[in-house]
Amino acid sequence: MAHEPVKITVEIFGEKHVVRGEGTAAYIQGLAHEVDKKMRLIAQRLPRLSVHQTAVLTALNLADELAKLREEQETLMQLLGEKNE
Repeated sequence: MAHEPVKITVEIFGEKHVVRGEGTAAYIQGLAHEVDKKMRLIAQRLPRLSVHQTAVLTALNLADELAKLREEQETLMQLLGEKNE
């Protein structure tokens, strides 16, 4: 079931952002919370980074997590395919 696009204001790393997207407001807020949490963790570990550097490093970390999950999913799909043959 597709959701109508929603417009919501979220706060990430102390800045408010208006986000428009598909899904529920709660879903988008949850995504923003995860990004905020990761940015704060990186800023805590590397306090000398600018906000921009923190955001870029956060994006790279999230992209790395996504790539690893996709690789894991592909491995699992291959294993399931082998079992079904």
